[in-house]
Amino acid sequence: MAVLVTGGAGYIGSHAVAALLERGEEIIIVDNLQQGHQKAILGGKLYVGDLRDGDFLDTVFQENSIDAVIHFAANSLVGESMKNPGKYYHNNVYGTLSLLEAMNRHQVRKIVFSSTAATYGEPENVPIDENDRTLPTNAYGETKLAMEKMMKWFDVAHGLKYVSLRYFNAAGAHASGQIGEDHSPETHLIPLVLQAALGQRPHISVFGEDYPTEDGTCIRDYIHVSDLADAHVLAVDRLRQGGDSAVYNLGNGTGFSVKQVIDIARQVTGREITAVIEARRAGDPAVLVASSDRARQELGWKPSRAKLEDIIGSAWAWHQNNPGGYDDK
Repeated sequence: MAVLVTGGAGYIGSHAVAALLERGEEIIIVDNLQQGHQKAILGGKLYVGDLRDGDFLDTVFQENSIDAVIHFAANSLVGESMKNPGKYYHNNVYGTLSLLEAMNRHQVRKIVFSSTAATYGEPENVPIDENDRTLPTNAYGETKLAMEKMMKWFDVAHGLKYVSLRYFNAAGAHASGQIGEDHSPETHLIPLVLQAALGQRPHISVFGEDYPTEDGTCIRDYIHVSDLADAHVLAVDRLRQGGDSAVYNLGNGTGFSVKQVIDIARQVTGREITAVIEARRAGDPAVLVASSDRARQELGWKPSRAKLEDIIGSAWAWHQNNPGGYDDK
């Protein structure tokens, strides 16, 4: 039986594909390649198409013996979601509805979902627990929460079991150096900082230094992308073993401010990195740090690449060796 990975040519999706390949899984990948990179796919069978195309999905399910899905495919830029929420509802929510309906038509009842800490919005507690209030402060988080709720009702109506993984800030690159982070446009802090270290941009922008934190900049929980990939594999195992639907946070449980990340990047790279303070961005909570106790207890998940120096170091190795990214756009 095969695992279908939607968005498998993307940053986190490609690392999940690599983790599945390492243990000999048969993998089917669906990606429209609008944001993903074909060169990031280290193996498996690729179908290029859109989740909103039901006939296309029927072909994928008919041609392969699929027993589980890992769903990454989505637009994920917070700022863009605030300017163009319709795009996010159409691609993320409608795309997920189309996928769930196709799964139901073909009697596939297991899905692991790439969710986000953005479902919580401004947190009530630090660290954030899975039972905390979900009140997104941006359209991206709102669509991800809608996708989670959709899966809940498909479970009630059709017995579709899901694991939703709400993860925090993914960073780093695969140990092999073959795959890493390459977005266009790039919006994530660590690759932006490393682009500044490489001289590809004149400075790194720090959006706001008047947050209620020790140095005034936002605090985030950074998790190595390969640790995230491992969690998706463990979640597939849970569902295959008959586990019930569940939601898990994935993070290291330690927060670093924007200024701390820049300082550590300076140490790792040995480069001067100029930081420029700019206005806050809409929809950015001050602090997002995860409690991952439930994932550790129920999935047996344990981050093995938790030091921020190591996370940034692996990303730096990728960016130094691939200064132009995958060069396929």
